[in-house]
Amino acid sequence: MIEAMQELTSRAWFPGARWHIGDLAWGLRQHTGREHEWPTKVWRSEGEVVAWGWAELPGHLNLQAVDERWAGEVLDWFAGITEPESVVVSSAEPHLMRAVEARGFARREGPFFLHLVRDLDGLAQPGAECRPVTDVAGRVRAHREAFYPSRVTEESYRAVQGTWPYRKELDVVARVEGEVAAYCLAWLDDARGAVLIEPVGTVPDHRGKGLARDVCLAALHAARALGAEIATVSPRGDDAWPIPARLYRSLGFNQVARTVHYGVARR
Repeated sequence: MIEAMQELTSRAWFPGARWHIGDLAWGLRQHTGREHEWPTKVWRSEGEVVAWGWAELPGHLNLQAVDERWAGEVLDWFAGITEPESVVVSSAEPHLMRAVEARGFARREGPFFLHLVRDLDGLAQPGAECRPVTDVAGRVRAHREAFYPSRVTEESYRAVQGTWPYRKELDVVARVEGEVAAYCLAWLDDARGAVLIEPVGTVPDHRGKGLARDVCLAALHAARALGAEIATVSPRGDDAWPIPARLYRSLGFNQVARTVHYGVARR
């Protein structure tokens, strides 16, 4: 299923798109035992994937579709399996916005995410030594500390590592006194020449030392060496969590779109 979803996502990707193939690899594999919470479906036309839906029960929908008609099919499927509550799309994908609004959803204020991009010319060098991950337990421990509370486990992280397009050289860590202090996982879509940063984290005791910047730069250099031409990342954009967006802007990323959040219109 994930491979079919990634097929469409790669074909449809552009700067500002809501989804990158790495989002699906990370999002669908970072946790184990949640399959019953995440129904998914793929639509095909003449043998080609034209839409997919990924529900996060009880009521949230993620989707990708080539046009408004197929997006409507996904939304109708979603309404048939649960009580819809929310949908998120990119401001750069008006066909999805039209389909969502046609099904009675209304724009909702609240937290949102930015879609930031930069080309990979003129990258600065990382200040700290950064290496590909070799210690899964240490990498998972760092993630769980950085994103406490987290459901990521060694089992689920190994599932991530086994999911295309994971590459070990794009899973970068910085160590302090032998322990993983910061990390950046990047995902390269060779067909689009586009690398996604997702996720990045720093252990709380080591924040403020520039390590997140260093691991991001190291991962971007590695991606460029593998043929990437453009990088993308989607940090929170609202005032509640400004530090990641500030970091990425300092690395030369610029905004091309943002998420638009919809909820069921109440009468």
